[in-house]
Amino acid sequence: MEKFDASRALLDIGAVFLRPDEPFIWASGIKAPIYCDNRLILSAPEMRSHVEQALADMIRREFPGAQALMGTATAGIAHAAIAAHILSIPMGYVRASAKDHGRQKRIDGRLEPGERVVVVEDLISTGGSALDTVETLREAGAEVLGVAALFTYGMAKGSENLAGHGVRAVCLTDFDSVVASAVEDGKIPASYVPALMAFRDHPEDESWVEALK
Repeated sequence: MEKFDASRALLDIGAVFLRPDEPFIWASGIKAPIYCDNRLILSAPEMRSHVEQALADMIRREFPGAQALMGTATAGIAHAAIAAHILSIPMGYVRASAKDHGRQKRIDGRLEPGERVVVVEDLISTGGSALDTVETLREAGAEVLGVAALFTYGMAKGSENLAGHGVRAVCLTDFDSVVASAVEDGKIPASYVPALMAFRDHPEDESWVEALK
């Protein structure tokens, strides 16, 4: 059976889109040659099956002691639910903020003290949303084994933030793999690669734009 190629899967359905010559503007204001929308995976049934199976397999392999999956709000929730179903283990998620009614909790789903959980994230950039979820779960008494994500930009800030909080992260694919696949498949010219790598290393420095000229 041919090994599933997550980088090509995301490119093929437009979940990851490379456009160095017409940069995107992220919510943070950063000018970027890449945009990632992994929610599109949910709208592509055949690809969704492959992606979620690969995610479940990665979690089983990298975190064999996992007793439950916890999704990040909101993009990680569906992926956590599907992967947990494949693995036949419980699932829950952590809200971005506490509810303003009822028990005013942030964690939805049952969580037992000491339970070994894996956080499911759709993508990692700075690692902020994943860390917020991890800290909330730790405060609730969970043992967080790590973070499982579909994609990572491979930015130093994200790796440093996670490592600084003792969090191990594993991903189905990454920025470098997507760029390599895009070049190989003729989606972008090889001449774009230096600028793309410059963006990855220093995303807030727009000098990579000049490198394209």
